[in-house]
This record gives sequence, structure tokens and C-alpha cells, in this order.
Amino acid sequence: MPASRFFWYELLTDDPASAAKFYKAVVGWGSENWGDPQDPYIIVKVGETGVGGIMRMPPEAKAMGTPPCWVGYIHVKDVDAATAKIKAAGGAIHREPADIPEIGRFSVVADPQGATFMLMAPQGPDQEPLPADTPGAVGWRELYTTDWKAALDFYAGQFGWTADEAMDMGPMGTYQLFTAGAERSGGMMNKPANIPMPLWQFYFTVERLDAAAERVKANGGQVLMEPMQVPGGSWIAPCLDPEGAVFSLTARER
Repeated sequence: MPASRFFWYELLTDDPASAAKFYKAVVGWGSENWGDPQDPYIIVKVGETGVGGIMRMPPEAKAMGTPPCWVGYIHVKDVDAATAKIKAAGGAIHREPADIPEIGRFSVVADPQGATFMLMAPQGPDQEPLPADTPGAVGWRELYTTDWKAALDFYAGQFGWTADEAMDMGPMGTYQLFTAGAERSGGMMNKPANIPMPLWQFYFTVERLDAAAERVKANGGQVLMEPMQVPGGSWIAPCLDPEGAVFSLTARER
């Protein structure tokens, strides 16, 4: 089975226009409006390459108390079959497969531990992902869960992901790297107590970490932890945007 992987990232928020300005200032994304001129879907871009979108929080999600958040789409060839397979493996279906005209077919699902993600079969030719170290690219994906071993088995069975190096984090437990296709894509670990529920977190690549962290603060966001260096040499910092959505920054240079 060819490995499927995250290929699109979406921010659900209460003020898409302000969010687009924030991330342009912090990450350097360009933007392009699509759809309803009065309430557009904002595509965020690195040069001419779209990497994600920003949209207003759907009313049904808002009614459920969903806070502003980033979600990721995993590429599949058959959304209906992949959705059914997730349900059979103990996952949850939050939205049954549906079509987005001119874009593709998608569903909203969760793994057996409760972390939400999307499935999509996009229309048109596949787009090669940007290299992870490209400024503005999504450079890392991280799953906080309640049972990383079970989660790894689930994603391996659904999408062909494979275990990479496992790192001993001391009292925080094991950090399990994973590979999707030929690419080391991210890591999984059991969530700390201060994270209320399992979730996926995404890291946006910038040129220099300290400067980007200052841009977060200057534009109304928060830096949750001071920049720290991780194995391999990169620097990271978890952040909140002005509406409260969690994201992280990553850079080769501090």
C-alpha cells in the first residue's frame, strides 16, 4: 500500500481576515481568496504554491464548543472506502463523505484515541509537497495521544506509515518518529496532562526562530515556551495565535 500523508492544513477561526494578516506577518504566507466574496476561503501560499487555508469556524463546530484550531488533511484515493475503514478500526466519523465542487471529496474523522483529522481525494493532478525546510512549509506534524503505540498501529494500518527512531524523553515518555512514504514526517507521544484531549499539532518553518517568535508577540499572539533545540539541531517554539489556535514554529537557525 503506498503511504498516504498530510498534504493540506486548515485553520478554523472566528476572524479569517485577521488570522491571515497574523500568519502573513509571522510566517510570511501570501494569500488568495476563493469562493464567497463576502466570506471567502483564504488560501495561504508559499510563492505560487498553496499550503493550506483559513476559514470561518462552521456553525455546527462552534455550537459544539470547538475552539479555533488547525486541522490537517490526509490524501486518499477513495474517501468513502477510507472513511469506512477508519470506522471499522475503531475511529469516529464526525462528518460523512461529501463533495466540495471543483476541489474534491472529503470527510472529517478521528482516530480511536480521539484526535481529529480530515480525509480528502482532491480533484486534478497531485501537487508535490514543499521540502520541509522551505520557509512557510509545514515542517513537522506531531500527535499528542493517550496511547502512542496503539496510535502508530492505527495510522500504519490505515495509511502505510512506518515507525522510525524512538526517543526516550525521560519523565515525558517515548517520542516515536514516523515516516510517511520516503519522508520522516513527524512524531507521536502520550500527551502531557495540560493538553486536555488528543490532537494533531503542526509546525510552520521560518528562517530564524527568535525573530519569528518576536513577530508572534508583536502581532497579538503568545509564545508558550521559550525556543528550545531538539535532536537534529532544529529550534522550535509552541505558540498561540490571537484567537487561541495552537501552532508551533520550527527553524534551523535560532
